[in-house]
Parts: sequence; structure tokens; C-alpha cells
Amino acid sequence: MKLFDYDLLCIGSGPAGQRAAVQAAKLGKRTALVERGRLIGGVCVDTGTIPSKTFREAVLLETGRALFDRKFRPLASGHRPNAQILLARVAEVEQEQVEIIHDQLQRNDVTVLAGEACFQDPHTVDVVKDGRSKVVTADNILIAVGTIPAPPPGMRAEPSLVVTSDELLQITTLPRRFTVVGAGVIGIEYASMFATLGIEVTVVDKRERLLEFLDAELVDELLHQMRNIGVTFRLGEAVERLDVAEGSPRHVVIYLESGKRLVSELVLFSAGRQGATDRLNLSAAGLKADDRGRLTVDREYRTSVPHIFAAGDVIGFPSLATTSAEQGRLAACAAFSIDTKPMTPHYPIGIYAIPEVSAVGEPEHVLTAKKVPYESGVARYREIARGHIMGDNSGFLKMLFHREDRRLLGVHAVGTGATELIHIGQAVLGLGGGLDYFLSTAFNYPTLAECYKVAALDAFNKLA
Repeated sequence: MKLFDYDLLCIGSGPAGQRAAVQAAKLGKRTALVERGRLIGGVCVDTGTIPSKTFREAVLLETGRALFDRKFRPLASGHRPNAQILLARVAEVEQEQVEIIHDQLQRNDVTVLAGEACFQDPHTVDVVKDGRSKVVTADNILIAVGTIPAPPPGMRAEPSLVVTSDELLQITTLPRRFTVVGAGVIGIEYASMFATLGIEVTVVDKRERLLEFLDAELVDELLHQMRNIGVTFRLGEAVERLDVAEGSPRHVVIYLESGKRLVSELVLFSAGRQGATDRLNLSAAGLKADDRGRLTVDREYRTSVPHIFAAGDVIGFPSLATTSAEQGRLAACAAFSIDTKPMTPHYPIGIYAIPEVSAVGEPEHVLTAKKVPYESGVARYREIARGHIMGDNSGFLKMLFHREDRRLLGVHAVGTGATELIHIGQAVLGLGGGLDYFLSTAFNYPTLAECYKVAALDAFNKLA
């Protein structure tokens, strides 16, 4: 039997790689983890989930408003929020997360290799750091390199003017006019944050309908509230080119295919992400990525090479931190023939815009397409004491029940705390519960959880 340096080598220290490494270590396996970025924790900690959500909280504190109130108006134009103050909290939280991850890996005897991984053959990886090379071998390998933003097409590098989400939080001053090209989750989140700071925000997207995987009613309310704080949406519009105009200050002129022109001090190009596999030398391992750098895997997260696995954003949808972590754990178990249950299909989706949006289960348009008979129940925050206390009169929670057996089919929420509130519905959905549970259950008063009781009674009345 050939001996290897490690039983499992994880390439990438984001949620998938980190969880896989710890799981393998707990099984008594020799485990190593490779990270090429500046921080352990990958994009999730460095430029993605953690910094963007921390920035959101800093924005709410800076505006003196931890709630989303329909009466709210953006900051007066004379007030200039300080970028350094907002981003100082981001750096602090990032460092705390790095220390937690380092401690966890150290406690589980996971070897951390700093550098960029490159396959030499299916079992051998060269890790390069500052010109120095370290060759390691592994019986099993997990590719968990995540994704990188698609670059702005036909635009030269302009770090202070045209950025992707990876560079956005490196700015030193906040713009007066901010344009977001691409209204996916990341684009919508940042557009709402900058608008809350009183910045003039324009969102450009080719699509007429945004966030199509969500319940349409949630999206309508989100966009309505964003328009209320001054976000302008240019939907059905495509960018033809971007030009930098010299002057004081320098700015970007955005030419749309329709002939319109937009002027902005900062442009966020957020039109998709692609797998960060281009420098792995996949061909040496017998692998090939698709045209977006993603890898195809089976139900056990194996690639076409049986001992090489892939998990997280690099395999595509759903590309959530929480699902990536679970995929990594399951891949590590599969590598060592440990029987596990597959990941539950009832995972929550959270969009940390202002206001928050969250969902679990199926939306109305999917149930309609499947011809599933259902009834809805809605509770609006303005009907809930906690909603009044917090000053949020616009949020709502909607539950969908099967008309015949009254099973819960989906929960959809928009408003303050939606990403926390959704987990009650997730638990009931996962356990196969339904309307009767909510009708017979008491929730703390006053809490947002009361929305479940009110929505259930609304659905019961409709069914009756």
C-alpha cells in the first residue's frame, strides 16, 4: 500500500474545506488544509459573508437605526458617514473569526499550509508561497476553492472607481453616487446598505424580474422599500461600456445599450461569480471544469476521479455558507466510508439586505407550476406588538400550507430579523409538521415569533 503524507488534503479553508478538515481529523485521519488567501477562512471571512454582514451592522449603527421603518428617510445630504469608522468594525470581526478558526484547526491537529495549490498528479499537490514550493501527497483530496467575481468586461483596472465585491470594502472614502451593475444577492445587499447611508444608488440589471428564486411577494416588498430610501432601478438595461472621466473628483461614465448614460463616483460590478479553479492545473489530476470554472460531483461529492471530492461554491447552486459547510462534512465522511444521511432539502435562504429577506421551502410560483393545492397565511409586523416596539411596520411573514393535509410547504419573510425568524418554520418543515402545530402552540409575547400564530390563524380562516 502506498503511503501518503495525509489521508485528506483540503484545498481552500472556507466553510466547506474547514468543516471537512475538522470532520476528517475527528475520525482520526491525518489532515491538512491549504489556503492561498491572506486570511484563514477563505473568501467567507476575507471578502464575502463575514465582512459584508458586519458592514451591514455598522451601517445600521452609523445611521442610528437598527430597524427598518417605512417612515425612515436617508441621512441628510450634509452628513458624510466615515468609511474608516464603518470598516474598522469589519476588520475587528474578521480578526476574531480568524482566531476562532485557527484555534479550532489547531485543537483538532489539522495542518495548515499557506500557499497556492497546484496539482502535479491525482495524488500530489505543489503548494507555492513566496516562491517557495512544498510538495505534499494525499490519499483523498477535497477541492473547496470557492469562487471569484467575474471581472468587468472591457474595463481597465480602476481600484478606486470600478470594483468587484472582493475590493468594495477596501475603499477609503464613501462615494456620493454609487452604481451597482448586476442585481443578484450581493448587488442588492450592498445597494441597500449604501442607500441607507444616504448615498445616491442606481442598480442596473438586464433582467426585468430580480431574485427569481424567491417568492415574488417578498421581492416586490424588498424593492419597494429600497425605492423608498432612494434606490433607482434600471431594469431590462445592459451596460455597453464604462469610461473613466478625469476631473476632480474622477468619475465613471456608464453607457447603457439603450443610449442612456449614468455618472457615478464608484461602480460595483456584481454580475456573477466563477469557480476559482483556473490555477489548480486540474488536467494533471484528470479533471476539467466547466466554462464557469465549476466542478461536477455525484451525490457523495466525488468528482470523476473517485478519490478527489469537491464541495462549496465551486460546485455551484446553492452556494450558501451553511450548505457548503455541510457538503464539506459529508464529503469527508464519504472519503472514509462513513455512512451519513444526505443533507436536508429544507435549508434556509437569507439575504442580508435592508430589510432582511429569508425563505425556506417552496414559493408560491413553484407550487402553482407543480399544481400543488395550497393556502397561504400572512402576518404583518404592524399587527404584532413586537413590530410596533421595534418600529418596523412594513415586514411580514407568509406561510404556505397544503390544502388537503395541512402540511407546511414553505415560509417566506421580509423585515427586521427575518433571517432569524425563519428557523422556526425550518424546524417544523423538516419534522413534517403543519398548521395544527402552529394553532396549538404559544409563543413568547411580545416577539416576532407571534407572526407564526397570526399567519396560521389567517390560513385556518381561509381553509374554513
